[in-house]
Amino acid sequence: MAKIYYDKDADLSVIRNKTVGVVGYGIQGRGQALNLRDSGVRVLVAQRPGGSNYETAKGDGFEPVSAGEAAKESDILVMLVQDPLQKDLYEECLRPHMTRGKALAFSHGFNIHFKQIVPPKDVDVFMVAPKGPGSLVRRLYEEGKGVPCLVAVYQDATKRCKKTALAYAKALGGTRAGVIETTFKEETETDLFGEQTVLCGGVSALIKTGFETLIQAGYQPEVAYFECLHEVKLITDMIYSSGIQGMRKRVSDTAEYGDITRGPRVINQKTRREMEKILKEIQNGRFAKEFLSVYRNGKAKFEKLRHADDGHPIEKIGAKLRGMMKWL
Repeated sequence: MAKIYYDKDADLSVIRNKTVGVVGYGIQGRGQALNLRDSGVRVLVAQRPGGSNYETAKGDGFEPVSAGEAAKESDILVMLVQDPLQKDLYEECLRPHMTRGKALAFSHGFNIHFKQIVPPKDVDVFMVAPKGPGSLVRRLYEEGKGVPCLVAVYQDATKRCKKTALAYAKALGGTRAGVIETTFKEETETDLFGEQTVLCGGVSALIKTGFETLIQAGYQPEVAYFECLHEVKLITDMIYSSGIQGMRKRVSDTAEYGDITRGPRVINQKTRREMEKILKEIQNGRFAKEFLSVYRNGKAKFEKLRHADDGHPIEKIGAKLRGMMKWL
């Protein structure tokens, strides 16, 4: 069984007298920086000038500094920029300032697990990974709640790294909900697998295929959109709050019977075998190598993939129908 930590297991005073440098003021960086500050931690924000994130940081009362300055002045440095940008940023700006006794922290294990970043042996390396976007991390904190987190220690140079990591999780509000102990390997591989086969890749492909099947059979695209995309939120909200069986209790008997008998025909043994192949590609590093190569050397290919569905009928119909619901 997983080890789970709560408020009573974490001592915020461990980091209250330390300076935390948050590198990157995107959605996750903003949520974490604001929660840390409200928890009484001194926060430095590293964000390049000229963009909206820089102005947002200033509007939130921070005085953004360079990544190098944040690394120099911080006791704990948290990397919250995009995965493929972390290696170059670390080598150019952060590594010279990662001196003995400091801590390097992450919210995703990609760059440590795949050896893109190799920290010096005399610094702590840990991860606190909120299981939700930064906007939710912030909102629930303000409501006196918290987003569950994962915590992992990769390198314990000071013999206090776990205490530091738990204090950091508490400052985010994570220990209010529960912080599950894991490893960089487990977090990285399960996170990538979930994104690719279920949360992003699986769901988007399933929605598109269902929509296309109805359109090709002659049904109105507006009706197909509501049945295959719009109502996904209604179902996932029920699953989120009550589990799969809880969702089944809340839908009609017709829907429940269709779920139980037809779902396995869509997500079948062939799908399972493909999922197993995808997992192996993550585990052996093939996906990471492919992604980093495309990102660094084939940006045009990535941009083409990124915009391939811009003109898909589901996007056109969706924009029209969402426009009718201004509250969205």
